[in-house]
Amino acid sequence: MSTYKKEFGTGVQNAAGTLSGAVEGQLWYDSTAAAFKYQYPAVTTVGAWSTGNNMNTARYFLAGAGIQTSSLAIGGYTTTEVGNTESYDGNSWTEVNDLNQVRRNFAATGADNTSALMFGGITNPSTFTGETESWNGTSWTEVNDLNTSRYNLAGSGRNYTAALAFGGNVSPPRVANTESWNGTSWTEVNDLNTARDSLAGAGTDNTSGLAFGGITIPTARTGATESWNGTSWTEVNDLNSARGELGGAGIQTSALGFGGSIPPFTSNTEEWNGTSWTETTNMSTARILFASSGIQTAALAAGGTADGTTQSAATEEWLGAGQPIGGWSTGVSLNTARDFLGGVGTATAALAFGGRDPSTTAATESYNGSAWTEVNDLNTGRQEFGGNGTQTSALAYGGNPGGSPSEVAITESWNGTSWTEVADLTTARRLLRGAGTDNTNALAFGGFTGSNVGLTESWNGTSWTEVNDLNTARRNHAGIGASNTAALAVGGFTTVTVALNESYNGTSWTEVGDLNTGRQNYPGGLGTQTSGLVAGGNVPPASALTEEWNGISWTELNDLNTARYGLGAGGTTAGGLAFGGNPGAGITAATEEWSSASNTVKTITTS
Repeated sequence: MSTYKKEFGTGVQNAAGTLSGAVEGQLWYDSTAAAFKYQYPAVTTVGAWSTGNNMNTARYFLAGAGIQTSSLAIGGYTTTEVGNTESYDGNSWTEVNDLNQVRRNFAATGADNTSALMFGGITNPSTFTGETESWNGTSWTEVNDLNTSRYNLAGSGRNYTAALAFGGNVSPPRVANTESWNGTSWTEVNDLNTARDSLAGAGTDNTSGLAFGGITIPTARTGATESWNGTSWTEVNDLNSARGELGGAGIQTSALGFGGSIPPFTSNTEEWNGTSWTETTNMSTARILFASSGIQTAALAAGGTADGTTQSAATEEWLGAGQPIGGWSTGVSLNTARDFLGGVGTATAALAFGGRDPSTTAATESYNGSAWTEVNDLNTGRQEFGGNGTQTSALAYGGNPGGSPSEVAITESWNGTSWTEVADLTTARRLLRGAGTDNTNALAFGGFTGSNVGLTESWNGTSWTEVNDLNTARRNHAGIGASNTAALAVGGFTTVTVALNESYNGTSWTEVGDLNTGRQNYPGGLGTQTSGLVAGGNVPPASALTEEWNGISWTELNDLNTARYGLGAGGTTAGGLAFGGNPGAGITAATEEWSSASNTVKTITTS
């Protein structure tokens, strides 16, 4: 990040109005307004979920404790009750010591992955319990039991010395019981106003808590929210979506409720401000019976089930409002509207070539940051091909020429003026994608030859060489990367639309964090293996979704202005382009320009 001190030293400059060329963090004096001003990064007004790394053991009916960067996923059910405990450091899960008693359907609270408490639940064989265990960062220790054994309860608290346990089921009935933990034992205190199980909780200790959602009778979900003041529960404003089996994070005055069953399963996320709930950005995957932890601005969801049967190991991370974020703005349209085209280059020096307009085209256009200019055509018009490079040095390979055969291996090299045919791909195919530096360095991967393939070929400037295949054969995906030794294959179609993301290191492909939303039909990809962007695609329907890759996980950002698939793209996460495509009802020439987090001017007020 460029700062004022780095760029200009320590002196404060004077300007009559806004200082031209001000950088983030720069302070100046506005002589017109007679006020000091500074450059401040614009931030999101809403939060977003991003994909984290999977747990080691898929399971549901588990519980979580801690914060987003230091949490635990505890117990649960695979084919039987388990005691597995995993610790999360904000990046990956590590297996640590198991619970003393295997169980599911219990509650847990804790400050981080070194300090937690778990209580209640169902043991094997299907016996509900009040057993409590305390975690010291290394192992679990059995401590004093709840007074009332139960399962599907909730809890709140930030460490193992002060917590609340409330609600649950004693099979039957559902109960309103509340108990307070003082670090040694549980004491019965005043009950919830609404008896329920499968609810969520938030709170700091045993004097401050929030209970929300849950199930009152087998088919009745509730949005009831109650606040605890250390003595009694008070009914406050309900969730907007009544539900059970949801996740919760935060404290009494600032909480997050997410996922659960309405039914059906939901991905709805709501923020609590101490007075009311507000709907915000949904989870990527609707699910129930997962581990939840964290605070309102940084929460975690792990495991659970998205179909009621299959155990999941998936992790999602929530980043609340206040994060720097970029956005799309309208640019100058292409001269020729088309979809399934090739796109390379930067935000101010791009190339669009080939595609369908609606018949196959060879048209090539060059962009200088303000206008598209028609230049020399491809020798072979085609769509659904791979491409990479820059405005002055690019490569186009494979694709569909719109006739018979439907797949070709033809490769063409662009020198900034014209296209020249060079050595063919080893395997003819269409619906592939690529990555690479220029016309001497490329990687072609995936595609369709009558069936999906994972074939990968590397270009050295003279010929193609087959290298290791994708782990998952697919077509219609996005390609990202500035080298044939560092690339991403993102999303696409197998027999269904997928969110799969694979990373190439020059030798082999490795599955890494998936997109939040699976998509196919040529979403636009730009950037590098460690800092990329995917925009648009077909979910279905045509999508405007934009997600950013930071080398570990994807985060949803501001959408394209025009939802579309089959688009071209180029540039980096700091500045890029998306152009052409199909909104679902015909082709478009629309161009949009991506800018990373922008700055806004703030005035320093004095009294």
